[in-house]
Amino acid sequence: MSARRQLSGTDSLFLSMENVDVHGHVGGLVVLDPSGSATFGFERFRRSVCTRLPNAGPEFTARVEEAPLGLARPHLVSDASFDVDRHVRRIALPAPGGRRELAEMVGFLFERKLDRSRPLWEMWFIEGLEKGRVAVFFKTHHALMDGMKGADLSVVLCDLEPEPAPALETSPEATVLGAPSGYQQALEGLGNLAALPARIAGYGMQALRRGAHLVPFVLNNGTAGMPAVAPRLDFNGRIGPGRNFAFTSIPLEDVKAIKDHLGVKVNDVIVALCGEAMVRWAERRGVRPDGSLAVSCPVSTRQATDAEAANKIANMIVSCATDVADPLERVREVHRRANQAKAMTSRLRAQPIDSLGDVLPPSIVHLGFRAAGEFAAWSGTVPANAVVSNVPGPPVPLYMAGARVCGIFPISILAPTQGLNFTAVSFTGRLDIGITADPQHLEDPWEMMACIDAAFEQMRNAYVEQTEASAPVLRRPLAQPESQPVRSIAAA
Repeated sequence: MSARRQLSGTDSLFLSMENVDVHGHVGGLVVLDPSGSATFGFERFRRSVCTRLPNAGPEFTARVEEAPLGLARPHLVSDASFDVDRHVRRIALPAPGGRRELAEMVGFLFERKLDRSRPLWEMWFIEGLEKGRVAVFFKTHHALMDGMKGADLSVVLCDLEPEPAPALETSPEATVLGAPSGYQQALEGLGNLAALPARIAGYGMQALRRGAHLVPFVLNNGTAGMPAVAPRLDFNGRIGPGRNFAFTSIPLEDVKAIKDHLGVKVNDVIVALCGEAMVRWAERRGVRPDGSLAVSCPVSTRQATDAEAANKIANMIVSCATDVADPLERVREVHRRANQAKAMTSRLRAQPIDSLGDVLPPSIVHLGFRAAGEFAAWSGTVPANAVVSNVPGPPVPLYMAGARVCGIFPISILAPTQGLNFTAVSFTGRLDIGITADPQHLEDPWEMMACIDAAFEQMRNAYVEQTEASAPVLRRPLAQPESQPVRSIAAA
């Protein structure tokens, strides 16, 4: 079956945003315990990927075909020379590799850009971990899928049991993504140039209507939920090309117990934790942020029945309420301000506006991103201190090529002036958290991760003090990333 797929305006933005320092790919580190499988190994893993890849979608065997001079959005074109061995690689740490050694390797692999002459993904099978464990690091371009769709990929690559029954032999008709002719691309590019003034004018009118639609809301509710400028921290400068990484886990049941007690959302707890962690990190350097920190939160707009791989996301700036001292009251205040930010975002989205990727040719978008990043770094304007993302993951145990999945730790994009990213994935009773950072501003990400653990311990102790009079609770250490989930305060 032949088809043609042009990237959507939003997907195209993730390609256009890339430059020497800004990357457009995301990734995930999956830690595996193969002790229960006698047949687990690289060859079995490779065969599993080859077998399941057709079910993941045609984009995983397609390369990006960019238009001449970047005057039209790129197409995905089936790669006639696709070779899975160029994408599935094997590497080893000096045994026994611990968490820090593994994270250092992942950071090194992540900071390398994907080769646009090939399909925009790669997997690394990492051996040599302590306790006989293995890790799989998966990297894909954000232009191919958003976080929610990326989480769905685990359904394709993983099983619900170590040795599932053999799948029925099927030969689904492969979708071949064809390339537009040079004539068609040139014609589209010239059409985009001719329509550019009208599109810019139309976009300006849409923006004005949005602004007018928002004015009554701001007059009645204020803008406390969406601060215009955040206090600047050390990692809020011009970012470089390097990336480092750290990861940890906290009990999801504890997070849920706290959010139920306070009547808030899981994401409110995560935002409050990240805000407190950044404050602790700054205070270790003798700096107390003036005012509340803020974070940028990607929000999925994907419907439950939407299986399309294209990005379906919006963005929201949320106050971390770090100007509130009490840890539980801080979570409540994050919830209040987040609700206000959501209401404002909903008000904005009620007035449709085109994606910039649909209005401007990719080459102009690229220049615009570069100029905006340079201006933000020069001016010191910081709309948000970091990116915080929360992706619901599988709630059941998973196995990959026969090995038990012990953790799923995300690694994600850094934005100009936001050299820090916190991303959390819920998985079998835990919240797996990955930190991505720019090493020139945050040399040791494990220090920030320690601040996350300390902030959660403070929050949990405050919860215990409020509830121990009415219900017995269990005091115990935090879960380790490579361990089985431990009993939570909620289950005590």
